[in-house]
Amino acid sequence: MTAVPTETAVVEAPRKGPSRFRILMRTHPEYVLAPLLLVIIITAWEYGVVWLETPKYILPSPSDIMRALWSGLNEPFNSRAGYWLHTGVTVTEVLLGFVIGSSIGLMLGTIISQFRILEATLRLYLVGIQSLPKIALAPIIVLWFGFGLSSKVVIICLLTFFPLLVTSMAGFRSVEPERLELMRAIGANRWQIFWKARLPSALPYIFAGLEMAAVFSVVGAIVGEFVGAQRGLGTLILAMNAQMDTAGTFSIFIILALIGLLLHGSLRFVSKRLLFWTSSGQQTVGS
Repeated sequence: MTAVPTETAVVEAPRKGPSRFRILMRTHPEYVLAPLLLVIIITAWEYGVVWLETPKYILPSPSDIMRALWSGLNEPFNSRAGYWLHTGVTVTEVLLGFVIGSSIGLMLGTIISQFRILEATLRLYLVGIQSLPKIALAPIIVLWFGFGLSSKVVIICLLTFFPLLVTSMAGFRSVEPERLELMRAIGANRWQIFWKARLPSALPYIFAGLEMAAVFSVVGAIVGEFVGAQRGLGTLILAMNAQMDTAGTFSIFIILALIGLLLHGSLRFVSKRLLFWTSSGQQTVGS
């Protein structure tokens, strides 16, 4: 008998899927590219100042800045020479001014957008007030409210008020007319139209205004402390500039940037939870 040849089973090797790095680059490339860019900038900066022999009082190296930052953070919490006490003062000013100014701007923008005659009456006044340089008003505000917390909060309120006023008015006007007509056709009253149609359409604009106001609040706090203050990161910047301590000044810039990033990140976190129906990765308008 002759043996019948049997067919050999061909076993295909399992295909390897994309690596985690490739998946991350496809889904969130910013998680890779942003840190990489930071590393490139810091490396070029660190070796560039040495190669160009740049004096430290003109442009310190990142290592000098980190040493100054560590020295300031290593001081006790209640030390006026350290960063913790002044950071707490500045953060308090930022949060109070941001909350109060944004709330007033949002409330006024909501009211004005619901009544066209009110918008037409106040438009010229609002444009005129917005045209005033808020930074130039800072010395007068400090003169009126003193060198304490109140003057800084007022300055921040002036800077955070108008972003919320403008964006909220634009947001409430952005709702589709057909949607309003449909709700009126099914018998919805003015309050129901506001909650079910106008407010959801305005929320992306409102959060865009909040993100702008968060940046302005940090700027307003430092400007107010420049004009007149006893404590705060702005006073440290002035003192270090007088001593030509450029590394210390840059270290405070890092703290201010972190404060702004924390505010921005908190707002983005809340917006992603509230604006779950938006597309394009749940991004707010203007972000």
